Order: sequence, then C-alpha cells, then structure tokens
Amino acid sequence: MATSLEDDTEPNNQDYYSLLNVRREATLEELKASYRRLCMLYHPDKHRDPELKEQAEQLFNQVQQAFTVLSDEHSRAIYDLFGKKGLEVEGWEVVERKRTPAEIREEYDRLQREREERKLQQRTNPKGTISVGVDATDLFDRYDDDDFEEVPSSGFPHIEINKMHISQSIEAPLTNSDTAVLSGSLSTHNGNGGGSINMTVRRVTSAKGWGEVEFGAGDILGPLVGLKMFRNMTQRCWMTAQCGLQFSPRGLRPSCSLMTARHLDNNTMGYLQWRWGLNSAMTTSLVRDTKSTHLTLALQLSVPHSYLMVSYQYKFQDEDQTKVKGSLKTGWFGTVVEYGAERKISRHSVLSATVSVGVPQGVTLKIKLSRASQTYLFPVHLTDQLLPSAVFYATVGPLLFYLAVHRLVIIPSHRSRRNKLELQRINSATDIAKKKQEAESVLLMQESVKRIIDAEESKMGLIILNAWYGKFVSEISQKQEKTKVADVTVPLQCLVKDSKLILTEASKAGLPGFYDPCVGEEKSLKLLYQFRGVMHQVICADTESLRIPIVQNHV
Repeated sequence: MATSLEDDTEPNNQDYYSLLNVRREATLEELKASYRRLCMLYHPDKHRDPELKEQAEQLFNQVQQAFTVLSDEHSRAIYDLFGKKGLEVEGWEVVERKRTPAEIREEYDRLQREREERKLQQRTNPKGTISVGVDATDLFDRYDDDDFEEVPSSGFPHIEINKMHISQSIEAPLTNSDTAVLSGSLSTHNGNGGGSINMTVRRVTSAKGWGEVEFGAGDILGPLVGLKMFRNMTQRCWMTAQCGLQFSPRGLRPSCSLMTARHLDNNTMGYLQWRWGLNSAMTTSLVRDTKSTHLTLALQLSVPHSYLMVSYQYKFQDEDQTKVKGSLKTGWFGTVVEYGAERKISRHSVLSATVSVGVPQGVTLKIKLSRASQTYLFPVHLTDQLLPSAVFYATVGPLLFYLAVHRLVIIPSHRSRRNKLELQRINSATDIAKKKQEAESVLLMQESVKRIIDAEESKMGLIILNAWYGKFVSEISQKQEKTKVADVTVPLQCLVKDSKLILTEASKAGLPGFYDPCVGEEKSLKLLYQFRGVMHQVICADTESLRIPIVQNHV
C-alpha cells in the first residue's frame, strides 16, 4: 500500500491536500484558488513583529511547498503513491520513479479503487452470523453397552459438530428514503440441510413511520410474501404491524402479528405482542434499562410454548464494559436457568460465555464472539442430565481459559500497543511542539480573523463560536483518561469563505493552525457555530468531510 495512504498517523507526515484543504481529485484551478487564499491569509509581510513574522513565514513556506508539489503532474503522481518520502532523492531508491506520470497515476487509481471498495462495503452494512453446534455429551454421558463390545473404541470421548447455521445480510441504499436488504441463510442438522433467501424493500414514509415489503424463498417452507409497517403513535408510544403469506407444500399459511410499545418512564419500556398463525401467542414484557442494570420480565401464553421469564444483567462501569447476567425461564417445556458474563476484549470485539442448565434440556455452554458486524456462536451441549460435574466444568473451564488468554495474550498485546504509542509520543514531542507553535502563530493572526468575522456579521453569515479538535472521552472511560483537545476556533474561522466552511476527507491535523494533541488515537472535530442568528452544533470524525452550515442540531 502506498505510503501516503497508510502513514497518516506518523507525526512528520504532513498531508499536502489537508494543508491546502482540497480534495485528492482537485483540479489545478482548485489548487490555485486555495493557494492564493492561504497566501493572502498567512503572508509574512502582514506582520511587523519579528517573532510573529518568522512564525508566519514558516507556515507560508509550507503552503508554497504543498502547492509546488501538487501543481506539478509528475511530482503529484509520486506524492500520491509514496507520500513525501517518494519525493526525497537521497536515501530513498524507488524503481517506480522511472515510470511516467500516467503510469504512476494508474497505480494510484488502483489503490484508490481498493479504498472505495472498502468504503462501499462499510456502506452496505454487511451483517453475518455463524453458529456451530458441538455435541460433547460423550464427555460426561459415556454410553457403555455390552452389545457393542465388538465396535472398536479409541478410549477418547467422541465430540462432533452436529449442526451449523450461517446467515448473511447486506443493505443497498436506493434513494434517500428507500433501502433494499438482501439476506440469506444455510443450515444443517445431523446431515439434513436447508436454506433460504429474502429480499426486503423498505421505504421511510415520514418522520413518524416506515413500511417494507418482503419476498422470500426456501427449499423447505416455500415462497413467502410479507408486509410490515412501523408507526410512532405518540412521543412515548409506537406500533408495528406485520402480515405474511407462506406458500408451503401443505397449502397457504397466513400469519399476522401486532406489537405495541410504550415508554413508562425514562428507563422503562412496556411491550404487548399478539401473534396469529402457525404458533399463535400473546406476549407481554417489561424492560427496564439503566446505566448499571438491565431487567426483563416476560410472560407468553400459547398452546405449545407458554412460559414465564425473568432476566437480570449488571453492568460494571469499567473500560472493558463487563457485564454479568442471569435468567430464569419456566414453562410447559420445563425450566431453564442461565448465567454468564460478557466483556469487551478489544476495540471491536466482545466475548461472552453463558451456562444453560435446564430440565429436561441438560447442560449447555454457549460461547459468543461479536466482531464488528459479525457474530460467531458456539453452543456446546455437554449432557442431557443435570450432572454437577458438567455444571462445574462449564463454569470454571471458560473462566480459567479466559484468565489464561487475558494474561498471556490480551494484556501483553495492550501493553505493547501502549508502549508503542508512548514511544511514538516521545519521538514526536519535538514535532508536536513545533506544530503547536505554528498553531499559536495562526491564533495570533487576529487581523485576518477580525476581517472575516466583520464581513460575516454584516450579512448574518457563518461565525465559528467554539471549535475543538482531539479526543473526547466517554463517561465510562473518564476516570482512566483525560480529554485531549486543542482549541481550533480561529483557524477554522480563517477557512470560512462566502458564509461556508468546507473540509475534505483528509485528516484535520494537516489544516493550517491545527496540530495533533493525541498522536495515534482516534480524533474528532467538534464545533459550535452561528448562522442566520441561530446556533448549531456538529461533530465529525477526523477523516470525515464536512460542509456547513447545517440546519440540524439546534442548540
């Protein structure tokens, strides 16, 4: 991958596009317009103070260097592919420098297409689930029978995968109000398999509701046609209605369901659902969710599956978002008690383990790993009976395994990452101090800022009231780390033109007057601005484009 595409986190890697605040696809005319405007804002001749003049000259030279590179076709092609290192002759031998600008541009376009494909994948919001059922009953329920003495046995317990389920779905935005969802699933159990595919088209009809039409087909149940509608009845109450028609080998199977929900208070929701069809039922539930607890009470009345369920979850206020949970479910099928824990093991991964003990279901250990939008389930059935040994090993085994992995793998990995970031901060201390000094020099250019503000106030245009750039920590991690932000109100106001502020998808740290207050960590830009006499607030990610004014988020 090209240096310019991967080294954005390096402290000495200044993005020329970000410095000029232009797109990577910017034309020569766009480069010239941005260059002329920045030169007018930061020209050193506007300052009489020697120290201020020297600081302005440094920033002015950086703008000139960026324009010189990007305005030359060959230099720009090399910079796009290799970054600033590719422009250095000494100590950097690159065979590709001998390519023509067209060839280098073709290689860069190929890398850009790969990035666009990754962005498209994020936009389609793919979601998937893989469930692998493991039958480990031979560990505790060894089947011994004299009639099978002639069958050879290895003496080891027999563990097999007896079922598997795979499902995947993707979204395709059609218009601002229409979205298509394509999903499919495959499953197998004891040698018998099946699959299905579904196509759903959803339309947002208003701010209060939406509707969707579903078409499905499978190799067991047959084609399906369904309709679903959602509607906000009041600010505290909403309703969902759904009906469907299944074309099964045994004839048409209609179904219908209706669910209504209401906010009882700020933390409590009440649900009432009626379902008619193959498995008709009436279900009522109460859910209370607070900062530290989650409680669910549910009662279902149905001919085949009536039950009463109580579930409780406690949330620890730590950085790993640890949760412990337990539930009791009893009905015509028997009684099931479940308990387990969940913990965040990395930035995008959550691991949970649950022990299910029931009559007559037996003992089952359920392992779940959620990684981004993918979910992996591993239900391990240990025994069909209530054996204390199975309950003990299902509880202690995963706990010991997690403690070992946490100590031997997770902690060293986190420590290595922290050490790397700390080393990076130490090595970049000089560069950060330099960038901060340059940022302060821009903050001292009050004459340009005052002129822009006066022009905007005269026409009730865009005024940047406050702007911060850096890392904003959440309430959960506030005890472990501090907020690391830089005040960038003045630099952003300098970029306002004709009552508009447009920032590209490059890192904001490369903008004039900006510096990186937290190298190697996720950053965002938060600003409060006034337009047409109304205040607004907006937050955007570090590499997210921004166009303001935005008429939402009134303060």
